[in-house]
Amino acid sequence: MTNPTRVALLQLCATTDVQQNLSTAERLVREAADGGAQIALLPEAYAYIGPHTGKLPILEPVCERQPGSSPILERFCALAAELGTEIVLGGHHEQAEADHSRSEDDDRRRSEPKCYNTAVHIGAHGSVHAAYRKIHLFDVKLDDGTELNESARTLPGHDVVVTETAFGTLGLTVCYDVRFPYLYQALVDRGAIAVCVPSAFTATTGAAHWHTLLRARAIESQCYVLAPAQHGRHNPNRRSYGHSLVVDPWGEIVAELADGDGVLLADIDPTRVSEVRRQLPSLQHRVTLDG
Repeated sequence: MTNPTRVALLQLCATTDVQQNLSTAERLVREAADGGAQIALLPEAYAYIGPHTGKLPILEPVCERQPGSSPILERFCALAAELGTEIVLGGHHEQAEADHSRSEDDDRRRSEPKCYNTAVHIGAHGSVHAAYRKIHLFDVKLDDGTELNESARTLPGHDVVVTETAFGTLGLTVCYDVRFPYLYQALVDRGAIAVCVPSAFTATTGAAHWHTLLRARAIESQCYVLAPAQHGRHNPNRRSYGHSLVVDPWGEIVAELADGDGVLLADIDPTRVSEVRRQLPSLQHRVTLDG
C-alpha cells in the first residue's frame, strides 16, 4: 500500500495544428509537475483532431520503434525523464501494420492506412511502460449533425492492459470504452485501483451521459476514475464536452474542470479504495451467470 499520490488531468482543445497542440500539451505537463503531480494524464487525440489525411504524417510506432521514428512519443519520453513525472498519453496516433480488410480496387483508401488509438504510459525515467489500443470504436450519427465513424480509419485493439504507477495499478481505457462495464471489471480483476478514461466526448453525448457513466464505472469497479478530456470547438463540425473529472471509489466527484485549457489536480489514496471495498464488498459478490 502506498501513500496518497498527486495526479494531474490535463484538458485542452486540439486542432489540426500539431505543433501548437504539442506545445500546449507540454506546457500543461510542466504546470502539472510544478503543482506536485507525480503522474500527468493527457486526453484522447492530444496531438491532432481533424481529417484523417492530416493524421497520416504523425503516425508513429510505439512498441517496436527505431531511433527517430517516433518524434512525438520521444518528446514526451524526454519530458517525463526531465521532470521525473509519469505521463499517460491518452490517445496517441499509433502507426499500424498494413490493413488488408479493404477491397483491392479501393486504391484511395488503401493509400490511407488505418492506425490505432493508443493510450501510452511513460514512466518517470522516460521509458514506455505500457500501451493500450482502444478496443471499442466510436461509430455514430447524432441528431445534432455530429457523425463520426472511427472504425473507418482506426483498427480496434484486443488486449486488456494494466500498468504500475506511483500509486499502484492503473487500468488503461480510452473514451468510448466507458460504455462497456465488462472492460472495467476485467481491469479490476487484474488489480486496478484506478482507471483512466482519456476522452474527446462530443458535446451532445457528454451533456447527456459523461458524469453518469464515469460515476457508474467508479461505483461498480470501486476504483478511482481519472478522465482527462478535450474541450471546446475543434473545427466547425466538432465540439468536445470538457469537464475533466476525478471520481473516487464511492462515486463522489472529487475534482472537476468544466471548460478551458488547464490542469486538474487531485490526490489518489489507495487506502480509500480498500475502505470502500471492505465496507461494501460487491466485487466479492459477483457471480457467473449461465446461458
